[in-house]
Amino acid sequence: MEAKDYTQDGTVDLHGQPVLASKTGKWKACAFLVGYEAFERMAFYGIASNLVVYLTTQLHEDTVSSVRNVNNWSGSVWMTPILGAFIADSYLGRFWTFTLSSLIYVLGMVLLTLAVSIKFLKPTCSNGVCNKATSSQIAFFYSALYTIAVGAGGTKPNISTFGADQFDDYNPHEKKLKVSFFNWWMFSSFIGALLATLGLVYIQENLGWGLGYGIPTVGLLLSLFIFYVGTPIYRHKVRKSKSPAGDLLQVPIAAFANRKLKVPSHPSELHEFEPQHYINTGKRQVHHSPIFSDSTTYKQNPTTQAAIIEMAVLGQGCNQRSQTQCLEDSMYGDSSGRSQTRFGHAHDMGSNPCPQHHLGSNQYPVCQTRNHLGPPPRPHLPNSGSLPGKLRNSLSMLLSVPLYDRRFVPFMRRKTGNPRGITLLQRLGIGFVIQIIAIAIAYAVEMKRMHVIRVHRTGPTEIVPMSIFWLMPQYVLLGIADVFNAIGLLEFFYDQSPEDMQSLGTTFFTSGIGVGNFLNSFLVTMVDKITGRDGGKSWIGKNLNDSHLDYYYGFLLVLSAVNLVAFLWASNAYVYKRESTQVQEGYDETEDKTLDTYPLGLQV
Repeated sequence: MEAKDYTQDGTVDLHGQPVLASKTGKWKACAFLVGYEAFERMAFYGIASNLVVYLTTQLHEDTVSSVRNVNNWSGSVWMTPILGAFIADSYLGRFWTFTLSSLIYVLGMVLLTLAVSIKFLKPTCSNGVCNKATSSQIAFFYSALYTIAVGAGGTKPNISTFGADQFDDYNPHEKKLKVSFFNWWMFSSFIGALLATLGLVYIQENLGWGLGYGIPTVGLLLSLFIFYVGTPIYRHKVRKSKSPAGDLLQVPIAAFANRKLKVPSHPSELHEFEPQHYINTGKRQVHHSPIFSDSTTYKQNPTTQAAIIEMAVLGQGCNQRSQTQCLEDSMYGDSSGRSQTRFGHAHDMGSNPCPQHHLGSNQYPVCQTRNHLGPPPRPHLPNSGSLPGKLRNSLSMLLSVPLYDRRFVPFMRRKTGNPRGITLLQRLGIGFVIQIIAIAIAYAVEMKRMHVIRVHRTGPTEIVPMSIFWLMPQYVLLGIADVFNAIGLLEFFYDQSPEDMQSLGTTFFTSGIGVGNFLNSFLVTMVDKITGRDGGKSWIGKNLNDSHLDYYYGFLLVLSAVNLVAFLWASNAYVYKRESTQVQEGYDETEDKTLDTYPLGLQV
């Protein structure tokens, strides 16, 4: 068998043997993975979309506590991937970390299904009066929730990167296919979210919570079975450093020790291995970036260990990535939280949710508008949790992904010559601009709603005479924005991470959403306290007919605009990771692995 029949990037099978390029990987392998992503997202959003409703109506928590608990749990789900990615990159690898974590995830789903199904695990009711949940019932329920969070920590950062590993960067055809991978990967995620908001929420409130949680549990088990059926055709990346994430911690130590040394004027004076070293080890050489100080790689420093030198070079990718991480993720994470909670969901505003049997509730915009379709007799749109907004958001994303991948990218590719159509940072920037437009529209719609209240003298308990379709434009735009920045962020962090740290790299995406959830909760709490103190009218009070949500949207609009300016500043200073490619004959030319030459593609 000729060497060219094997993958060129050094991937192996589960037993560590080289794999044939024609019989493994690519989309035929990813087909076994996308099912899990769809069912996992269905499980997550099946819980998250309606969790406030369960906590307030079944466990009888007060609204403020339930909102805080939901945000804390959701934030934890997005933060635990940091640990899962570290374990994968440093010890177990993506496949085995995912395997162990998926079992924990399923265990959590089983426990949660039991918690909402078994009588003695739920509060009792008598003559229409329900008791609050006991401490043991609360402990069991939240133990199940946080077991899911632990399981998500090992599955979320590794399943998407494992999918991207199925494409060989050294094969031109496969590399072209990989450009579309994250688009369609997130498409399957959007399908799961749509199924949850379209079906599971209705089942939970009308057919039973046990059934509503049991269905995604069974679906998750089925998807795992399908995942393991594809094991023979999976490709596995070989870890080329003993502990890449751990070694990276030594870089700032070496940099601090060398802080007083003068930085060489030319990269050739820095320590670097011979080209043959990269051929033998299979590692990719990351080239020097002039905007960073390479104080860990001086040739004249005899105490610098090889591992530190290697990680200093590889760490350039991490340093570059971290320039925009805080700005990008804080903006996306908090905006993501806002999109799920402000525009109609609003459960974190100190408002009561309005399930279907509470139509006409006066607690937040969706419930305070005429929620119907067509002329009388008019069917109502279900209002459970964030369903109306999430449904529109998911549908918008599902429609936008094919248009982006099949129409926008080919069109821009012809214009720019970039295989991605536009650069990674251009994609993020466009997404952030669309998000700001959505927030501006939300601000305008809320001003309109407040005007209608004044004109019609709508009381605190009355429905505002406005159609729910006023909310549609902002949700459609948020869905389009996610196609640009949510998918773009995931691809950006995978692409720009050092080769041995790509699971950990993608956690910048998930951790950003987690931080956004925590900031979201903090921001709402602080705004409510500050604007409502001394008997003042809170911007986001329990009764939104008597609040100033328009002021709050205006405040968010200003914050988002400031974030965008900061993002543009960081992007213009950003330098993409550049690597040298290794081919069978030896060491080859320098390659811009990201396919993007300039930060925003504005330079000529």
